[in-house]
Amino acid sequence: MKLPKGALVAVVDGEKLALFENTGQQEVQLSARPTPTIAERASGAAGRISSEANPDNDTQAEDGFAMGVAEVLNKWVLNNKVDHLMVIAAPKTLGQLRKGWHKETQAKLVGEIAKDLTGHSTDQIAAAIEKA
Repeated sequence: MKLPKGALVAVVDGEKLALFENTGQQEVQLSARPTPTIAERASGAAGRISSEANPDNDTQAEDGFAMGVAEVLNKWVLNNKVDHLMVIAAPKTLGQLRKGWHKETQAKLVGEIAKDLTGHSTDQIAAAIEKA
């Protein structure tokens, strides 16, 4: 996958967020960006049903974290801090993120990869983007 220069890459699971910026022209080259504090939420978005019929506390915490990440990314998009967004997330987390996207954030998405790559090296993440 071609990733625009300057694109923000968010790598997310139910507990962690890592942010990178693509600094490469022809190939993906990722530079780490500071990770913001994500507001802890007791569960997913208000008025939304959690991802399971009877979620346990861990599931609610993971869903709440995903919604917190979506809020931060939405805020950055709405404040014109993000032009292109690539999201790599564990499949369940990606589903929760999608529920929280603002329509402007959806418009800035240049790609999604449903895979848990948190804890992987920058090179492994870049390789996954190029294969997508």
